[in-house]
Amino acid sequence: MRVAGIALAALALAGCASADGVAGQVGDAGYIAGDGIVTEIAPEQRAQPAAFAGPLVDGGEFDSAELDGVTLVNFWYAACPPCRIEAPVLAELHAELGDEVDFLGVNTRDGAAQAAAFEEQFGVDYPSILDDETASAQLAFTGIVAPNAVPSTLILDADGRVAARVSGAVTDTSILSTLLREELER
Repeated sequence: MRVAGIALAALALAGCASADGVAGQVGDAGYIAGDGIVTEIAPEQRAQPAAFAGPLVDGGEFDSAELDGVTLVNFWYAACPPCRIEAPVLAELHAELGDEVDFLGVNTRDGAAQAAAFEEQFGVDYPSILDDETASAQLAFTGIVAPNAVPSTLILDADGRVAARVSGAVTDTSILSTLLREELER
C-alpha cells in the first residue's frame, strides 16, 4: 500500500513538472513558439562557421560555402502561424537589403510543393533549403545557437559565424534591419 502511495505522489509531481517544461509550452499546433528574445554574440565570442547544405525549394542544391557576406537565415515551415505573420516582413526586408545581404530560408517540415506555395503566397523570393528529411541545416547550428523554436532567424557575419538570433516571429523590419546594418558596418 505504501509503494502505491509513493508511486501516486511521484506521478502527481511529474505532472506538475511537465507543465513547467517543454510539454507545457507546446500548443494545439504541435510546436513551441519563440519568445521574441534577441541574442547577440560579441565578435570575439563567435564560434566557427557552421557548414550546411541541402536541396532548394525551386530545385538545385545549396552549400553554405557559397555565402559571401552578411547573411540572414530564417527557419520556417508553411503551417506555422508565426511564420505566416513574419513572411511578409522578411520579404519587405529582403526588398530593402537584398543587394547587400544574402537571405536564406530553411524549411524545417515541408516538401517542395507546399514550401513553394507558401513562398508565392507571401512574396518570398529568396532561396530556401528543404531541411525536412535530414535536418542538416538545423543540426549544423547545434552547440552554437540552436534554432529550436520556429520561426527563428539567425544573422551570420561576413565570416559565416552566428552574430545574432531572434527567437520567434519578427513583426516589423526594425530589429533585423538594425542587426544586419551593424554587421554590414563591421
